[in-house]
Amino acid sequence: MLNLILVGPMGAGKSTIGRLLAKELRLPFKDSDKEIEQRTGANIPWIFDVEGEQGFRDREEAMLAELCELEGMVLATGGGAVLRDANRRTLYGGGRVIYLHTSVEQQIDRTARDRNRPLLRSSDPGRVLRDLMAIRDPLYREIADVVIETDERPPRLVVQEILQRLQALPPR
Repeated sequence: MLNLILVGPMGAGKSTIGRLLAKELRLPFKDSDKEIEQRTGANIPWIFDVEGEQGFRDREEAMLAELCELEGMVLATGGGAVLRDANRRTLYGGGRVIYLHTSVEQQIDRTARDRNRPLLRSSDPGRVLRDLMAIRDPLYREIADVVIETDERPPRLVVQEILQRLQALPPR
């Protein structure tokens, strides 16, 4: 069984949809950020503060390589996981990649009260999200087997669309 790997920006619903998808398929669910936190005993903002983004990205790269060696799971990745070439190769080679696309406006709504997002510690989080999307959207699309719109859609409907779209894909 191939892994199903969810990529997309913060607030796209990767964790929520990933859990539902895993339950529907009776597969284990992993979240790469949560795995890093469990392994280090520290939360992501603390890692960013102490090690900087570079230190976090090094940990993320190692964790993604380890997780993509496993088979038969649903994996939610961090929004910036696609920034490194090595990660994009790992993710694409690790299973079917599903890009959960959402608008910046929806991201703002979904992340407004979340204090666990180091990249949004700004006076203008909307601008930060637009800048991140400009860089990351082409990278998500580069490795995606399927692109799914999540704006204002119930997670269960998104899961059903993912399942339908995956069935229609030719083998890789």
